[in-house]
Amino acid sequence: MSEPITGAAAGAAGWKLLGGAAGAGAIGAGLASVVVMCAMTPRSPKEWAVGIISTLAASIGGGAAVIQHFGLQSWANSPIGLVAMFGLVFACGLPGWALVRWLFNYIAKRQNADLADVVAEVRNLGK
Repeated sequence: MSEPITGAAAGAAGWKLLGGAAGAGAIGAGLASVVVMCAMTPRSPKEWAVGIISTLAASIGGGAAVIQHFGLQSWANSPIGLVAMFGLVFACGLPGWALVRWLFNYIAKRQNADLADVVAEVRNLGK
């Protein structure tokens, strides 16, 4: 008769199913989204959706870029390393929503301007 699957074995199997390091990245990205949404409450359902998507993209893309740039892939071989990678992914997602929100606010204020006006304004920002 086979042994029943214990909670630890089921947890390990679930972690393998999520992909280990990919699971840590997904958890970090999700938590970054929650923190950002609590800190800067969206004004509409559309803004909420944009916030979630931009924070997740910044977490996953930015976290992966930081890990790749500094050669930290070996951290995925230990549980403590995965936690550290989780922290990097989380931190990379925090500015994502703020940057997207600032960009959309800038665009919304200039909604009736033509492209030449916007380009001229951006060029004059550095002066």
